[in-house]
Amino acid sequence: MTHKNFEYKIQILEHHLDSFGHVNNAKYLELYEQARWDFITKNGYGIDKIIQEKKGPVILDVNCRFKSEILNRETITIKSETVEQKGKIGRVKQVILKENENIASDAVFTIGFMDLEKRKLVNPPDDWLIAIGVK
Repeated sequence: MTHKNFEYKIQILEHHLDSFGHVNNAKYLELYEQARWDFITKNGYGIDKIIQEKKGPVILDVNCRFKSEILNRETITIKSETVEQKGKIGRVKQVILKENENIASDAVFTIGFMDLEKRKLVNPPDDWLIAIGVK
């Protein structure tokens, strides 16, 4: 399987922070999601396509680790890569890098491809596989 890497940059703002002055743990999942929406949309499988096709990705599982705090006004880079796609289910690895290139967090998301009318997982079409960088 060919792997394509995607990068997404964002500046951390005050609404991302908790009372300790660093990024709140729940916000990490939002940041990872923003990065995933960015690359699938840029590759032709954004929300409009999902609504039209009535098929799209669903998160089945996540393993997220926090390694180094991220502070206000830091610019981070989120690197994303589909590391596995077998039938209806794939895995996307994402890493958040601080400005100094240190890893702040990493996560692996297990993602299914769902038919939104039948409410069940189905095999993804080629245009989805292209959007996630495996075809």
